Amino acid sequence: MVKREKERMINIFQHELVPKHVILDKKDAEEVLAKYHVKPHQFPYIKVSDPACQMIGAKLGDVIKIVRHSSTAGEAVAYRYVIGD
Repeated sequence: MVKREKERMINIFQHELVPKHVILDKKDAEEVLAKYHVKPHQFPYIKVSDPACQMIGAKLGDVIKIVRHSSTAGEAVAYRYVIGD
């Protein structure tokens, strides 16, 4: 994405209902995959064109950690696998 386009985008993470998205590095992704005994494509998908993926700079094949605040659990963590359009 061109730097100018990224500067013009609205920062969706400033909204209270948008959860935190983090790209896992290779080591962390491997640990998560081993913990759950899965392959990356077995996680739910998120498209590379998703506004959250664009804001954090996610690429095809990345594993994204999504952290939501929960009134019952305190914090709920989910993982997504980045796919193309």
